[in-house]
Amino acid sequence: MRIPAHSVCTAIRDDIVAGAHPRGSRLTEELLARRYGVSRVPVREALRTLEAEGFVVTRRHAGACVAEPTEQEAADLLEMRMLLEPLGAARAAQRRTESHLKVLRGLVRLGQERARRGNSEDLRSLGGWFHETLAQASGSPALTSVLTQLRHKIAWMYAVDAPVSPVESWTEHGAIVDAVARGDSERARAVTAMHTERATGAHRLRLGSAGERADRVRNSQHPVNTAGLRH
Repeated sequence: MRIPAHSVCTAIRDDIVAGAHPRGSRLTEELLARRYGVSRVPVREALRTLEAEGFVVTRRHAGACVAEPTEQEAADLLEMRMLLEPLGAARAAQRRTESHLKVLRGLVRLGQERARRGNSEDLRSLGGWFHETLAQASGSPALTSVLTQLRHKIAWMYAVDAPVSPVESWTEHGAIVDAVARGDSERARAVTAMHTERATGAHRLRLGSAGERADRVRNSQHPVNTAGLRH
């Protein structure tokens, strides 16, 4: 069975974000095909997509390499998110469906429960799911796509500290959902802007020297599980 290029793309992107492919390192089709257990065709397609997304660059005499973003480029991503997340919430207040509201309310309940228990790992994944659903509720595929790419890139470039007050953070999530449910786009925009600005302060830049990055990858690298790609 031919594994679709988008699945290979997701696997390579996830490994870039996790640091398995260090910034600046070469991405040869042959080695990637062997690593992910696929032919070179879906790898080639995946690399083209990742180049369009900004994770990969093509260099003369070197071919495809993992991009090396500057500190300014990383800072620009946070600024873009602070502008676009509130826009998405405002659109969601106008276009959300009952299905979106059901999922968002369920996530808020779970998040508030986990926050009281202090389970930070659960909170991180729930938070990602919350903001992904909120973007989808905007009814704008283009905006949802941009916000998804921003989240991937920010996760790649930044480490995120746990909120000082997880309960307060999830109270803000609840306020966003309340505004979206009422169709109050201005309130949804304002609360999301405040929440996003507060969350931005917890981001710490990961950028370091090539040697430091290579040491970190060698110490943390783990076998890639591509079983999910074969279904």
